[in-house]
Amino acid sequence: MSVTVGKKVRDFTLPMTGDQTFKLSDCRGKNVVLYFYPKDSTPGCTTEGQDFRDSYSKFKRQKTLIFGISRDSLKSHDNFKDKHEFPFELLSDTEEKACNQFDVTREKNMYGKKVMGIERSTFLIDEQGVLRQEWRKVRVKGHVDEVLEAVKDL
Repeated sequence: MSVTVGKKVRDFTLPMTGDQTFKLSDCRGKNVVLYFYPKDSTPGCTTEGQDFRDSYSKFKRQKTLIFGISRDSLKSHDNFKDKHEFPFELLSDTEEKACNQFDVTREKNMYGKKVMGIERSTFLIDEQGVLRQEWRKVRVKGHVDEVLEAVKDL
């Protein structure tokens, strides 16, 4: 069952950097940006993370939490987060629970081979846990500004 704009997002739990556990229901009372990205330390994913990092204080002023999600391990996430000084946590979805819930896994062509991977996607969830907006097939340039504008419109 996938998520639908205008409907409450089903609760889920994932391991998180900083030796913590993320639970969506723990975020009630704040807006939440979940951004799914293919792989730690790749050029597009690094740029996207840096863009969210650079706008973090603007999101915080809007009572909005940011979390990045990929299928990488927590160890990989911790290194990625530390290297780029991300002020937000990264969630490890090695079993693809959230990836399946948000329907972000797609067949991709990698060096001539078909592989399954995460399609860069972002989801904005409001204070009550309702999905307000989704962006799929995200292009990194200008994306964070677009998400911030949507947060301001809530």
